[in-house]
Amino acid sequence: MRKGIAFIVSGPSGGGKTTLAKSMLHELDNLRFSVSCTTRKPREGEVDGKDYKFITEAEFEKMVQEKRFIEHAFVHGHYYGTPVEEFEDAEKSGVDLLLDIDVQGASQIKKSCPEAIFCFVMPPTFEILRERLSQRKGHGDIDIDKRLTRAKEEMAPAILEEYDFIIINDQLDEALKTIHSIIISTRCQSKRVLERIKDNF
Repeated sequence: MRKGIAFIVSGPSGGGKTTLAKSMLHELDNLRFSVSCTTRKPREGEVDGKDYKFITEAEFEKMVQEKRFIEHAFVHGHYYGTPVEEFEDAEKSGVDLLLDIDVQGASQIKKSCPEAIFCFVMPPTFEILRERLSQRKGHGDIDIDKRLTRAKEEMAPAILEEYDFIIINDQLDEALKTIHSIIISTRCQSKRVLERIKDNF
């Protein structure tokens, strides 16, 4: 049985990574979304256990102590983490895993799982990022300024060079085509195809 491939979709807040990641689930078979844990409150429309596992800080800290996260980070005032079992289940089942995580988390996974495919989603301009963040509910001016400052740090060339692919999310349809192509072409790499068909010949 083939091993599942981990696709890491990362980028600054407001870049569109979550929209792209969720859209891919309806486009491709054999792909599932990695449900992260977080201590923040659910946003409008988010479902516990589907979008995130919403837990308390005490529960999060317990999981950290038990080494149950493959990555975890403190981002914009809240804790986020990807449970180890998400990776283990995907690898064993042969189902590809799609992770929507911040830049800190992606950096940690790069060290422990370098064979994963890393995609950075970014806006076409800094001004467009500002507009997108301003349109979000619940973000005041101070919060937006903090996110923009962090975004500048996250889009530094030294960080971007660590990614396999960079997706400029200007038009959603085009960005979706790009990430769709990345997943399909990765699945067709010779080493992955040979692994899948080695018992057929």
